Amino acid sequence: MNKQMTPAEAVAQLRDGMTIGFGGWGPRRKPMAMVREILRSNVKDLTVVAYGGPEVGMLCAAGKVKKLIFGFATLDAIPLEPYFRKARQAGTLDVMELDEGLFQWGLKAAGMRVPFLPARAGLATDVLTHNPELKTIRSPYDDGEELLAMPALYLDMAFVHVNRADRLGNTLVTGNDAYFDHHVVRAAKHAIVSAEVVEDKLELTKEQARFNTFERSLVTGVVEARFGAHPTACSPDYGWDMNHLKEYSDGAKEDHGWDAYVEKYVQGGEQKYRELNGGDEQLAAIPLPTF
Repeated sequence: MNKQMTPAEAVAQLRDGMTIGFGGWGPRRKPMAMVREILRSNVKDLTVVAYGGPEVGMLCAAGKVKKLIFGFATLDAIPLEPYFRKARQAGTLDVMELDEGLFQWGLKAAGMRVPFLPARAGLATDVLTHNPELKTIRSPYDDGEELLAMPALYLDMAFVHVNRADRLGNTLVTGNDAYFDHHVVRAAKHAIVSAEVVEDKLELTKEQARFNTFERSLVTGVVEARFGAHPTACSPDYGWDMNHLKEYSDGAKEDHGWDAYVEKYVQGGEQKYRELNGGDEQLAAIPLPTF
């Protein structure tokens, strides 16, 4: 029943060519400690599925992405993820570019174990123009309506980051938005949860229970990763680190910017990473973004 493991043990389960999904939303609550561990590995030829943030750009920069299925790839204050931009402009990615709703529909279909879900979204738009593999279907009922059949986005592995978890795989997302992480987890054969704090066993009140958004039976592994979402935000614990994201983004303009980033922030491990970003006290003091 003890599902706790190290980041290296979790990433060791990946194989070349797998389809992997990431929770979070843009620069919010991304499982970045797990992304850095993937960057340290030799795994390649991945299909990445995400409401994209820096995890998409970093994995593209490292040459680990064969195909990207996404609704967007943004750092918010930096509108277009910089290394994603470079990969798209270079034409090195096979992509399925969807609107946010169809992307959600594909995850839900996978979680429900059905091959597709019907939708009106995408009809008469360039979603069909640029994704010729998408098909339409005629309603079998009296209305006879033609609908888009959004295929299930099945995942081999999902990675999500939460505020708290226990060794059994129970989780709590205590921030102001759970995003679509429960769909990402349910769409996957296996799910790895990284958490700010891992306890032996969560004892939940009825008020807290609603923050447990997916079943522990779906969780394969639990990884303790303090500040594991940095440089993205993990509300209410800390905000996004815009100074770090600007440094990362500016590096995309340099000939060897990515190599320099990896050498500085990835190769030394997580403890060194936290020290380079000011240490735990400074990281905890990063203010939450205001909208």
